[in-house]
Amino acid sequence: MRWFSWLTSSAANTLVDPVSGRKLYPIDGGIAFPDYHKQETADIPIRNVAMPSHYIVPLRVNPRFTARPIVDIGARVRKGEKIGEPEGKFGVAVHAPTSGVIRDLGHYPMTHVSGLPALAYFIEPDGKDEAIEPTPYRGACDDTDRIRDFLQQMGLAGLGGAAFPSHAKVASSPVKTLIINGAECEPWITCDDRLMREHAAEIVAGACDLAAAVHAQEVLIGIEDNKPQAIAAMQAAAANHGTVTVVAIPTIYPAGGEKQLIERLTGIEVPYGHLSAEFGVLVFNVGTARAVHRALTDGEPLIERVVTLTGAADDPGNRWVRIGHPIAELILEMAPKPEVDRYLLGGPMTGFAIPDLDAPILKGSNCIIAASPDLFPPPPPEQPCIRCGACAPVCPARLEPMALYWFARAQQFGKAQEFHLFDCIECGCCAYVCPAHIPLVDYYRYAKSEIWEREREKSKAQQSKARFEFRNYRLEREKAEKAARAAAKAAETKRRLEAQAKQSSTEASPGDTDSKQESAPSPQALGTNDPDARKKALVEAALARARAKRAAEATEPSGENRE
Repeated sequence: MRWFSWLTSSAANTLVDPVSGRKLYPIDGGIAFPDYHKQETADIPIRNVAMPSHYIVPLRVNPRFTARPIVDIGARVRKGEKIGEPEGKFGVAVHAPTSGVIRDLGHYPMTHVSGLPALAYFIEPDGKDEAIEPTPYRGACDDTDRIRDFLQQMGLAGLGGAAFPSHAKVASSPVKTLIINGAECEPWITCDDRLMREHAAEIVAGACDLAAAVHAQEVLIGIEDNKPQAIAAMQAAAANHGTVTVVAIPTIYPAGGEKQLIERLTGIEVPYGHLSAEFGVLVFNVGTARAVHRALTDGEPLIERVVTLTGAADDPGNRWVRIGHPIAELILEMAPKPEVDRYLLGGPMTGFAIPDLDAPILKGSNCIIAASPDLFPPPPPEQPCIRCGACAPVCPARLEPMALYWFARAQQFGKAQEFHLFDCIECGCCAYVCPAHIPLVDYYRYAKSEIWEREREKSKAQQSKARFEFRNYRLEREKAEKAARAAAKAAETKRRLEAQAKQSSTEASPGDTDSKQESAPSPQALGTNDPDARKKALVEAALARARAKRAAEATEPSGENRE
């Protein structure tokens, strides 16, 4: 029997949190699962994993932002040493997960649905795990700019799944409400639950650090009410922090979506094309909050995270895993059963089958599920859309999934954008309830990728055009400058020759005026830009002076007739 069924929850929209007494606001859509399959791993303490034979540390933190390699092949590195310099405003630094030797810098398969390779370091551990000297943050706790720069150099990225650079979310302007996301609404995943149970004090401390950095007036920690132990642990840790409130929210998927959690806790609906910071709200994952505290207090860069290992396995649970750990070696930690036919990265709703098990764990890798045909039967074949409209009521973003499907299928991407395609959070609710078994989210992802690719091509074309126009401008400028230099040189030559002609005229006798004038080149000839004409004029002037001199000598009386 399949582990899931679906139903929408209307009662969940009218509750008041009995823990904090805080009013909860309604959200649209969503699915309440009869079994979230969290009990398989939720009560097992987090453990460490054995060091792998190698690490593959990518320089691409997420599909959009990369770092620049700064360490040569063959160099020895230590744990926590920076090996990638952030590029651009949104890039984050990359650090070595352990001590060892860099054996290669090349393209390796990544944990992405496409399986496309990305530039990464291949590090061979030396087994010593020697770390660099930590450098904690020494500035003011409310110095937003310095904290943002520090977090960028510490490699902080969101641990909720998207791996969005954390420093980019630290707003320059003050915010009113800081939300720490502990909802963890997707089935099977329990890494945040265990983290809150075992490291609640560090999470609250990180929340307070972030609140000081962004000048937040209040901190709300939202946790789904199916995690009572995590709620109790976080309440105990927040007891002495007056601005921190732990809020239990109804269990419904996808309550952990950023916009959905904001609306549930504050009643603020972030519209299409806007960021939550514009409305005075910021959201960070609980794991990110702890990582921020460790970075600021202990100088510890983000080089590890908690990963849930679950599914058809004999030793499931949560593990501390360093970034770059090969998945092929990690899955051995959970002792997968023989019937496992594939592995999913992420949850069953938003995750995907891992195309290459040699790919590494990334900062956004939160769960690996050993999938078997019993737990996850193959989907039925796709059928034509019957226009039943079942997808619309469950959409938490208030979109029209059926219209987006038709536009994406017809490649009418402009229309899809008009219907707010990029407001889709790819939660999978629409595909989950579709009686025709249409993989709707795949169509939306396809449309988004095509739009992004066309935007990239358009940007490249604009850059090429700008380069071409600048080249033409440069050539025209150089041509004008060359002409100006030639004209200035000609003018100088003209001035010098005119001065010489004037001097020769004043030195000549009055009777020789005509001959001297005859010897001088004409101003018209000197003023020309033609070098041959100027040369001819100068020769003619010299010849004229010679003739004048001979004529003068011929008219002088001889010496024998002088008295």
